[in-house]
Amino acid sequence: MTLVVNHLMFVFRHTLKWPAALLLATLFLLSGCLNESPQIYSIQGLTMGTTYTVKLVASSEPNNLKADIDRALNAVNQSMSTYLPDSELSRINQAAVGTKHQLSAGLSLVLALAQKISAESEGAFDITVGPLVNLWGFGPDGRVIKAPLPSEIAAAGARVGYSKINLSEHTLSKEVDHYLDLSAIAKGYGVDVIAGLLEAKGYQNYLVEIGGELRANGVKPDGQNWHIAIETPTELLVHQVQKIIAVKNIGIATSGDYRNYFEENGVRFSHTINPKTGRPIGHNLASVTVLAQSCAEADAYATALMVMGPDAGYQFAQKQNIDAFFIVKSADGFKEIVTPGFQHYLVR
Repeated sequence: MTLVVNHLMFVFRHTLKWPAALLLATLFLLSGCLNESPQIYSIQGLTMGTTYTVKLVASSEPNNLKADIDRALNAVNQSMSTYLPDSELSRINQAAVGTKHQLSAGLSLVLALAQKISAESEGAFDITVGPLVNLWGFGPDGRVIKAPLPSEIAAAGARVGYSKINLSEHTLSKEVDHYLDLSAIAKGYGVDVIAGLLEAKGYQNYLVEIGGELRANGVKPDGQNWHIAIETPTELLVHQVQKIIAVKNIGIATSGDYRNYFEENGVRFSHTINPKTGRPIGHNLASVTVLAQSCAEADAYATALMVMGPDAGYQFAQKQNIDAFFIVKSADGFKEIVTPGFQHYLVR
């Protein structure tokens, strides 16, 4: 700024012959540039069957950034959606047993990460759970109004098991009739993709959110960390805040059982399926929020913990050094279980 001010003084001293109006206009324009201060710009749109919001700190409104974001998210969806019949993943699911598939860089990365977390969680997170997800009415095959028969669950469960995936670098060999479902990691990966896009364009302070999965980077214009609300897991249309965290340079994901479910004879069936039992989870964990270096990791770990339940999930989080916040249903409302690492992020 000192150099710019000195330049202004030089201009003033050496332009006495300029018309006064021109000189004043020049000084006004330069002074306007000096007074520009960063502010938050928001970009919103639709993707992956949900909404996205990008908030970034900049001194001027970004040009054509929404088109770049939409293009990048469309590429992720075209690669990893089970709802698009011509997506890369759908083509693999539709292919015959015995075929080999060259994978795009993004899909290869996500499959490798999914397999890593599946092994760590001993199958609590498992992207081969797709046949069970569809059977219970939470996939592209559409909703059901009653629970499937035990024989149907057993038949679908026979196709499930992360160890049945034969993945080698950028190649997947389909040796069994599996059906891959990336719905518990793809949105998180999409967040990471947009974060990478923003940083490639020079933005360092931003918040990216897709369907509730987020990445917070840098700080707000006032220099403070981004504040994120953790929702109380109720079915009320009015959102209630359970806790607020202050974060930066981290991915955030929440998994819960309180939005997507169906009921039969007074029994609730959650969209979160336990790959080992073939049935929706039945414990008292209402939601879990996870912080991780990437949003894809946070997304997958949140699902794994949700499948495990509050006790086994907390033990696993401690063992793996995962920062997690559990909200557990109890007789008198909700109980919170917080890992030591997560405590540092709590504002209130």
